[in-house]
Amino acid sequence: MIGRLGFLSWGAGASVGLALLAAGTGVAATLPPPPGQLAPIHGRYAPTIHPADFVAVIDNPYLPYVPGTRIRFEGVRGTTRQTDEQVVEHRSRQILGVRCTVVRDTVSEHGRPVERTDDWYAQDRRGNVWYMGEDSFELKGGRFVKAADSWESGVGGARPGIIMPAHPRVGDAYRQEYYPAGKALDEARVVRVGGSLTVPYGRFTRLLVTSERSPLEPQTERKYYAPGVGEIAERVVKGHHEAFVLVSVTH
Repeated sequence: MIGRLGFLSWGAGASVGLALLAAGTGVAATLPPPPGQLAPIHGRYAPTIHPADFVAVIDNPYLPYVPGTRIRFEGVRGTTRQTDEQVVEHRSRQILGVRCTVVRDTVSEHGRPVERTDDWYAQDRRGNVWYMGEDSFELKGGRFVKAADSWESGVGGARPGIIMPAHPRVGDAYRQEYYPAGKALDEARVVRVGGSLTVPYGRFTRLLVTSERSPLEPQTERKYYAPGVGEIAERVVKGHHEAFVLVSVTH
């Protein structure tokens, strides 16, 4: 799978712990609740959203979204080469009373768009980045039609999830989205903190590695994040053939 792309170099990954004691005090440091408490993957799911708990920027080290940023990935899905361009837009969208950043994500084949999605994100005061919904369109019969898994928090039973924890730790598991009607039920687990990876955009260390899946689908995806940059690579490790790597970031 990865050999087809030919430009991935995977480094050794040693897990690192998160210090729980404040330096020099011997007193436990204040940490946000683990993502499994905020967005649990088991049991009844009803996260509480208070607009006052959210901030206007998204500056989580592993997923910084600065308006005006353009992010480009290249890769393959099945046997088809694709590009994936994300643009962090200056406009926002109000969801559940929270001002959300809009990220336009466009997947293209042979230079032509085949998928277009507006993703909506918001960061709380603890530093968790919440996924508030998506407006997704697919090319069918020469025109774009709205995808069944489009969803917006608070509409039709859809609820937000966490796309990036404030302080990810190995073993953390959390729900990323919740919309049973559209079969949008992705969840994630942190599998490693540490290691290195080389992609066309550069070599990165101190990585965060997550495993993502939906209970409704047979595939499992592995994603790699670098501090100060965000996602730098992803690949399907179980299921169909798919892999993407970061090739450019412009501001």
